[in-house]
Amino acid sequence: MTKHQNNKICVVIGASHAGVNFAFALRREGWEGEIILYDADPILPYHRPPLSKAYLTSDDGIEKNLLKSAESYEKEGITLKLGVKVSSINRRKKHIVLNDGTEQSYDKLVLATGARPIMPPIPGLMSSNKIFPLRTAADVANIRTCLAESENKRVVVIGGGYIGLETAASLIKLGASVTVLEREERILARVTAPEMSAFFQNLHAENGVDIFTQKNVIAIETNNEEKLVKCDDGVSYTANIIIVGVGIHVNTEMAASAGLTIENGIKVDETAKTVDDDIYAIGDCTFHYNPHYDRFVRLESVQNAVDQAKVAAFAICGNETRYDTIPWFWSDQFDVKLQMVGLSQGYDQVILRKEADNEKCFSVWYFKVDHLLAVDAVNNAKAYVYGTKFIKSGDKIDKAKLEDPEVEFNPINLLAE
Repeated sequence: MTKHQNNKICVVIGASHAGVNFAFALRREGWEGEIILYDADPILPYHRPPLSKAYLTSDDGIEKNLLKSAESYEKEGITLKLGVKVSSINRRKKHIVLNDGTEQSYDKLVLATGARPIMPPIPGLMSSNKIFPLRTAADVANIRTCLAESENKRVVVIGGGYIGLETAASLIKLGASVTVLEREERILARVTAPEMSAFFQNLHAENGVDIFTQKNVIAIETNNEEKLVKCDDGVSYTANIIIVGVGIHVNTEMAASAGLTIENGIKVDETAKTVDDDIYAIGDCTFHYNPHYDRFVRLESVQNAVDQAKVAAFAICGNETRYDTIPWFWSDQFDVKLQMVGLSQGYDQVILRKEADNEKCFSVWYFKVDHLLAVDAVNNAKAYVYGTKFIKSGDKIDKAKLEDPEVEFNPINLLAE
């Protein structure tokens, strides 16, 4: 970034993992102009993954989970505008408009607008109290308060994805009675193999969580402090608190109104740039090309948010760069750490690798013919590391050896001859 550009302004909309990491990366790469970061959340930007786990089960304030200290923003000359909503983008005049009508000009604009929780149109859902999504620190604070004030602590979680299951595991630790209702025929149906679904179903059952699948919630009735969650099979479940974890809506409305390309998110190129040369998009809200899988994807992960933030910062500062990362994810539930690498969509074969000395240490390997797509590793860091190496290298794996727990587990032994 040359000296004559020090009067430029970069505006960032969204101050979660993508937006904050971008702002600091941009400064590191040599941007000498202003960096202004807007977010509707009034709280200093914080880590999201602990919300359903450690933060929910602790008494800590959000200050223990901050992405950066307030002093860090000041030191780097990054202006935070928190509790401020942006209403529109004017590409022709190159400014954004805030909800109060104030305009802010930009030279470069970065959209890190993320997503918001789906609150399905279930009769009684929005008209009752003590019904929460789990997306923000305020959501967690409300859940903790309600749980502390509730005598019976009966919680129904609607949705059996990772957020729902992580929340259920945390609530059990807090002494709640927890029921999970999942609409699909198995939990985690959209993201993992039946073997993994069965493992987590059993894990939760062992720890006192009641999970019911093929449950379509059709109404919620409230009688004083008690709620009745009614399903279309005629069965109802009683709760004092309801938590909704059925997925997210991507925040693309503002980008769409500005004429940017929307396709399962804000569509960007390999440098995170939109169809407008001065507007970039990063994080959960983007539909981006992954060269390893040779297709466009939209990912909801901290890893993707951070990686795209770095790519966008490099590109804006005139450096040669492109997004080329193998996606990875994780989930903590009870005493189980699940590490996932790759994208399993399109698999036609699953290999289950069990470790002889520990039934809670195994891995699931997803193949398309002989090509390894992804690995789910349960309490098995080796499988996660080896899987990552094989996905990156493209080397063929001897599936018979992979499946045999008597074969020593290392990359050399697993190579196909």
